[in-house]
Amino acid sequence: MATFAEYAALARQLADQRRETDRDAVAADRRRSALRATLDQLTRRLDAQSHRLDQLGRAAGVTAEPAPTAGERPASPAATPAAAAGAGPSGGRAGGSPEPGTAGTGGAAAAPGRPGVGAYPQGATTTGAVVAVPTAAGVPAPRAGGVDPGAELAEARRLADETDRLIGLTEAVGRRPPLLPAWSPLARALAVYAACAAAGVVLAVVLLGVAGVVASPGAVYVATCGALPVLCFVAGYLVLGRWGRPALGADGPPPRFVPLGFVTCVLLMPLAYCGYLVLFRLLG
Repeated sequence: MATFAEYAALARQLADQRRETDRDAVAADRRRSALRATLDQLTRRLDAQSHRLDQLGRAAGVTAEPAPTAGERPASPAATPAAAAGAGPSGGRAGGSPEPGTAGTGGAAAAPGRPGVGAYPQGATTTGAVVAVPTAAGVPAPRAGGVDPGAELAEARRLADETDRLIGLTEAVGRRPPLLPAWSPLARALAVYAACAAAGVVLAVVLLGVAGVVASPGAVYVATCGALPVLCFVAGYLVLGRWGRPALGADGPPPRFVPLGFVTCVLLMPLAYCGYLVLFRLLG
């Protein structure tokens, strides 16, 4: 028969174990609250990223495929009627609940545990009986080795940071025009008008070479010094309007520098063409 001293020692040991269990429960609750707060923050962050990516996709003309709804997802094998039916005919009531003092499989003892916590893991023994673990329908099997929620959230946060970096890079690229993106607007416009003027000079030289066949030299001179520079200016104006506009952040038309284009095409091109004719006559 146990003495009072042994009873007191067992009571103190039980009290210490209960305090330790309470401390572990409080720590687990705090960690769970911190993980839930981190999850909520990541959820809001991912929603903002999804909205921004949707805007970028619409600006780029790319439409994302709709995500499958809950009704389109394949059913889990655990949700089949055979898995949800419970135990077999050995030791079960008509409603599917086992007899008192027995489990649904082979008459094993019912799994102990507090309500809401669940039974002990399968394989543990209580008074020599094998404990059965009830399986809920539709619940996936746990991963091998277990999963650390903190590590998973840290990995998700790292991926979210990488996504923010890529979104920023995409926005920076989208705010640049497709044509000469590294150049300033003035340099871009000057390069476009100069290229159009050079193309006009080459076309004028070609027209001068075939002037004796298709037209008189006077008509060619009028075309190269009047109509062709205007066409070159209009071509440069249209090119800047089409490929000089960025995909993002463009509220109005891009800068086209009309006086610069007019001077480059309408004035400098005829001067360059006349200089070419003078040089050709002197050398010829």
